[in-house]
Amino acid sequence: MSGHSKWHTIKHKKGAADAKRGKIFTRIIKELSVAARGGGGDPDTNPRLRTVIAEAKSVNMPADNIKRAIQRGTGELPGVSYEEVTYEAYGPGGAALIIEVLTDNRNRTVGELRHTLTKYGGNLGETNSVAWMFDKKGYIVIDKHKASEDALMAAAVDNGADDLRDDGDSWEVVSPPDAFQPVLEAVKALGVEPDAAEIAMLPQNYVKLEGKPAQQMVKLIDILEEHDDTKKVWSNADIEEKEIEASLA
Repeated sequence: MSGHSKWHTIKHKKGAADAKRGKIFTRIIKELSVAARGGGGDPDTNPRLRTVIAEAKSVNMPADNIKRAIQRGTGELPGVSYEEVTYEAYGPGGAALIIEVLTDNRNRTVGELRHTLTKYGGNLGETNSVAWMFDKKGYIVIDKHKASEDALMAAAVDNGADDLRDDGDSWEVVSPPDAFQPVLEAVKALGVEPDAAEIAMLPQNYVKLEGKPAQQMVKLIDILEEHDDTKKVWSNADIEEKEIEASLA
């Protein structure tokens, strides 16, 4: 979650996502239920559900698990009702955090998040205390070895992308949220499987962190992401790879 995808890159290299497969399944099951409850159980008429189903398949979630989660969302099967809540916070060094959760007990969740933030030098903020620093965008990360700049640029721009950014080892494709799905499909049509693809909260500017605040922030984000109710964590912290490696070692 640091600037320029360094956080994405390091976690991908270390295989952190694969190590937390059970956590990923739990989050996706909640998202399937919430998406189905909000827009119905037919992915052809519910774009959000279609996106979550694609993510579920990309991590090899069994079809029966997907079906049951959708049925719980539509009410065809009994199940816990989750609500989406977004919390805004500050971390070490004054960097901003947006924490998206799916919870069945808002009071419990906010108490646990507040405790974690305080422990690592952060604090909860008021509504819109940091959200104005971020833009909601479609965000796709592709290893440079998988596609040429020209091919990606043509596919992305033709389908509504705003920008193709060079991030050293990777390309970043940024689009308006409503163009995310067409852009993703165009990228995959090139035979490319992205390293990351999501609707993201991208910072307008970054806050550089070094030393202890940087390592505290990495640990804080990692613990927040591990929380059972957490969907996504976004930050405008810009942290060098050496700091991330030191924190995750």
